[in-house]
Amino acid sequence: MIQPANNKAAEKTTSEMLLARILTSLNNDKAEDIVQIDLRGKSSIGDYMIIASGRSSRQVSAISEKLVDNIKQDFGRSSKVEGKGAGDWVLIDAGDIIVHVFRPEVREFYQLEKMWQPHKE
Repeated sequence: MIQPANNKAAEKTTSEMLLARILTSLNNDKAEDIVQIDLRGKSSIGDYMIIASGRSSRQVSAISEKLVDNIKQDFGRSSKVEGKGAGDWVLIDAGDIIVHVFRPEVREFYQLEKMWQPHKE
């Protein structure tokens, strides 16, 4: 489990506050096709999952790095990051929220949204 650097800041942080900051960061850094999936009551891995795309490996890495920095600065939380070196698919575990940042081709291949979003009839 991720331990916050500053316990007082972490105690006051709600999933919704963290979600709002993550979405703002992704929008500011020009992430594309941002999808928010509510996991509450569906999974114990977190409250929300965010899936977004960057246009290139470099942009995927930059978006991810900036997001981790913003979470650390604003909430005192360290996030676990996987895949930043390759820049094809970066997973950021921010505790209550899991963020996936993909290159479009990789996102299309794995289609995570289809696994987690409610099925439409």
